[in-house]
Amino acid sequence: QVRLVESGGGLVQPGDSLRLSCATSSGINFRRYDMGWYRQAPGNERELVASITSGFSTDYADFVKGRFTISRDNGKNTVYLQMNSLEPEDTAVYYCNARSLYWSTPRWGQGTQVTVSS
Repeated sequence: QVRLVESGGGLVQPGDSLRLSCATSSGINFRRYDMGWYRQAPGNERELVASITSGFSTDYADFVKGRFTISRDNGKNTVYLQMNSLEPEDTAVYYCNARSLYWSTPRWGQGTQVTVSS
């Protein structure tokens, strides 16, 4: 069973930066997974923020392009989300997601809260 653990959230001011981490227990198989970061604000549906494939191709939601960067370290079984120029609208619980061709459903972490407020 793959376990995903997010960390790095917190309370910051507009314009600040945060780096989220998602550590997995997947061992050597991590390099085969496509990974993503999603977020969910109160009253809203969960939405994709950024994704990175096993081949390191990345994709971003329009609302974070130029501000957020997703990356992965296969040696550490970890995916990161560098968030710069944070805005109050970025306030949400951020979830890590792992997908594999061998799974019928993706795996999710428990989430980490990001609050952007002055």
